[in-house]
Amino acid sequence: MPTALYPLPIMFNASTPFPIESYQLYLEIPPSPQVQERNYSTAGADRRAWINQLCLQAFLPWFREEIAPEAKIYPNAAVLPSFWEVVNGTAISFHKSRLVLIPTLAIDDDELRVPQEWVDIPEWAADYYVAVQVNPDDGWIKIFGYTTHQKLKTKGVYDAVDRTYSLEVEDLIADINVLWVSRQLHSKEALRAEIAPLAPIAKTQTENLLERLGNADVKFPRLAVPFSLWAALLVHGGWRQRLCDRRQGLPEQQSIPHWLQTEVTNLAQQLGWGKREFVLAPAGMRSRESVLGLSRQIIIAGNTYELCIFPSGASEDHIWRFELRSTIPSSQIPVGLSLRLLTEDLQPFENNQDTAITPVDSLYVEVILESGEGLIWETQPLPDDYDQEILRF
Repeated sequence: MPTALYPLPIMFNASTPFPIESYQLYLEIPPSPQVQERNYSTAGADRRAWINQLCLQAFLPWFREEIAPEAKIYPNAAVLPSFWEVVNGTAISFHKSRLVLIPTLAIDDDELRVPQEWVDIPEWAADYYVAVQVNPDDGWIKIFGYTTHQKLKTKGVYDAVDRTYSLEVEDLIADINVLWVSRQLHSKEALRAEIAPLAPIAKTQTENLLERLGNADVKFPRLAVPFSLWAALLVHGGWRQRLCDRRQGLPEQQSIPHWLQTEVTNLAQQLGWGKREFVLAPAGMRSRESVLGLSRQIIIAGNTYELCIFPSGASEDHIWRFELRSTIPSSQIPVGLSLRLLTEDLQPFENNQDTAITPVDSLYVEVILESGEGLIWETQPLPDDYDQEILRF
């Protein structure tokens, strides 16, 4: 917990001057920040990702130490490049709440300007929005204020040209420690305004959008189509990743056969996927055989499980088995937990789900897939750090 409600600015060295503002917080950018190397589609996207990384690496350790030890990147660190490719900002979840860091290089910290995506996409909307001035040359960031979703929607100015909500600095709460104090006092302040749900878009329309906006010559894809279409494309983790890959000139990254034949991609490894051998006992046979498949660990309601994918039956049958089991020997899956598969556009199909009606050793779904077909897996309840991913077969 914070040791002081009004921390003095952090002085890093005598050659780095800071104004005397006891209510605004200065944090040092790590001397050797872990900048994730990535070939973004434009110079603007590359710079946006760099600034967001500097901001995140300075802010998150302080926030964990002083306010929320369990704070983590939302939805997870591996998919941040797919956000930064197209929009400014980084989300952090904590205490069943969410804040979004909005960094700026502007010298005049006179306003907070939040991209509409962070405000009007229900799955992205946050409780708090934090304005951050980043000074890479002198190695510091300054938290110059924050606001709530409710205030941003009701008092903020919406700019239809660049699709942002803005608040003047005078309308921001300058001291971020007030956020902690208000939560400690169980403030009943309304944090979020109501926002309309997004209408789904068809797969054919999605393919058209990916074809058009995946072209890196479109410098500002977020402004190139109506917001309703853009938001529906972006909120789908698998489609957002495909858009990012196309803009960066990368091949399909989530190909299961490719992973098994060559190697698991860097993105998949960051998500936890890895190869391993599975021992099978074919029906009606005493002999056992092994098959190469993939697995990753996920955490659901505080318990760790292993999600496995491997071919079942003869290779020409194109049958794939998705299986969920506990990582703890002899531990069973509790009643009510479900493993479910969906099409790329999130549609269910026959026999796509297995639910534990009684405690069971595993849940599984087997599917026959055509070459190139894609699926999305999910569990209910959803795992920690979950973001939809399209697995291609």
